[in-house]
Amino acid sequence: MKELWIEYMTSQVSVMQNLDFLARILLACVCGACIGYERSQRLKEAGIRTHIIVCFASALVMIVSKYGFLDLVKDGVPVNGTRGADAARLAAQVVSGVSFLGAGSIFRHRNVVMGLTTAAGIWATAGIGLAIGSGLWVVGIFATILVAFIQAVMHKFVIGADAFTNNFLEFIVDNPAVFQRTLEEFAKAMNTKIIDYSISKESKKLTKYSVTMKTKQPITMEQLNQFISQHEEIQSATTNNL
Repeated sequence: MKELWIEYMTSQVSVMQNLDFLARILLACVCGACIGYERSQRLKEAGIRTHIIVCFASALVMIVSKYGFLDLVKDGVPVNGTRGADAARLAAQVVSGVSFLGAGSIFRHRNVVMGLTTAAGIWATAGIGLAIGSGLWVVGIFATILVAFIQAVMHKFVIGADAFTNNFLEFIVDNPAVFQRTLEEFAKAMNTKIIDYSISKESKKLTKYSVTMKTKQPITMEQLNQFISQHEEIQSATTNNL
């Protein structure tokens, strides 16, 4: 039974060919990480994690497109019932269709774009489904473990800007000139950058600052209250993690 299973698993793709596929996927991850690192340094929404997933998924789909339909031909002769079939055509439609599905998970809130990594993950999942469906079992299972590992590790450990938390803060102040310097001090203390802010009049004496920051950890109300207590010009403040 064991021998039959091994024979079946290697009938379409050899062990060495599978290892070659895995090496290609890993190399794609490294290349994607290199590109994503530069974007991450600039605190762009699509950072290391997003670039890795997109690059590796593209390599996976390319492997499926080239080698996923070898079982349609045996000894140079099309298998019965498959003569003239173009299996890659349907797979291409899956890739295009799922791209629209992934785009639906991307949305913009104020000046922050969210859902890019989720969209990339959906696209990668489609590629895994194509790999499994075409008979590339080893590649599909390896890709599943890899994308799950990437997502889990980069959620637990802050690696790149796409693992940061977007914080939306609102401050009501009575002395804008002083608060401008205070806000810069707060951003420096939180080890972050202000990516967007707007100023509006709340009343004749009060001014509202709406600020968006990227931080490694969400800004808590306790941290905000402590900050407010040290600056008399701040009348109130609220925070919301995006």
